[in-house]
Amino acid sequence: MLTIGELASYAGVTVRAVRHYHAKGLLPEPERDHSGYRRYDAAAVIELIKVRTLAEAGVPLARVRELLQADEEEFATAVADIDKRLRAEIRQRQRNRERMARLAAGDNLALPPEVVEFLDRLRALGVDERIVEVERDGWILLAAHSPELASEWMALKREQIADPELIDFYLTLGQALDWTADDPRLVELADRLAAYITRMADERGEDYVDDDIEPPFVELGDTLVFDAAPPARRLIELLEKRGWTGWTKLERVDPTRVRQEDTAVQRSRRYR
Repeated sequence: MLTIGELASYAGVTVRAVRHYHAKGLLPEPERDHSGYRRYDAAAVIELIKVRTLAEAGVPLARVRELLQADEEEFATAVADIDKRLRAEIRQRQRNRERMARLAAGDNLALPPEVVEFLDRLRALGVDERIVEVERDGWILLAAHSPELASEWMALKREQIADPELIDFYLTLGQALDWTADDPRLVELADRLAAYITRMADERGEDYVDDDIEPPFVELGDTLVFDAAPPARRLIELLEKRGWTGWTKLERVDPTRVRQEDTAVQRSRRYR
C-alpha cells in the first residue's frame, strides 16, 4: 500500500494535485489506516494516471469525471475526439512556429529574397542601418502594394549600387541623419545629387529616374522617409531649386518656377 507521496510519485504528479483531484471528486479518497494515514493501492495509481493524462491533454476536469465514468465505447469515442482536437492544435502551433521563425528572420518576414539580398548588400557596403531600415520599410510597402514592380525596381537598384558614386551618396546620407536642417553640408550634398541625377537622366533617359507609381503610394513613401530621416525633407527642398523633386518618385521641375514660388511666399510673409 502507498502513502499519498508515493502515489503522487508513481503517477508523476504532485501531492497537491492528488488532493485537488480528491476535492474535485476525480479520485476516491481511501479510508485512513490505524496510524491516521491514507493508503493507496495499484488501482488508485492507474486511476490517477488516467486523470493526469486526460488533464494534460487539455480535457476540462468536469469532462474528466464524465469520461472516467463512461463505458468503453463512449470512452473510445471521446478519446478519438480529443485526439482530433490535439492534432488540430499541433498544426496550429506548427503554423505559429513558422510565423515566429519568419519574425526571427527579420527582413525575410515580408520581403522577397532578392530584396533581402539587396539590403544585406547595403549593410556590407557600410550604409548606415537607419538608411537600410528606411529602404526596407519602403520595399515592404512596395511588395504589399505593387509586387509586380518589385522585380523591375530591384533590377534597377542592383545596377545603381554597382555605381561607387551612388554608394557614396548612401554613405553621406547616413551621416546627414545627424545634421541639422541648416547644415551647409546639405547644400553641398544637394548640388552633387542634382548633378548626378541630371547626368543619369540625360545619359539613360527619363525612365531611369521616373517610375510609374501611383500618387497615393508616392505620398506614403515620401512620408515614411521624411518621418524616419528628417534631413531628407530639407534635401528635397534644396533639390527642387536644382531641377528635381520627389523622393519615392523623382521628377524634373523648373527651378525658375520654384524660385518664383519661394519669392512669392517670402513676400506674403512680409506683408502679414
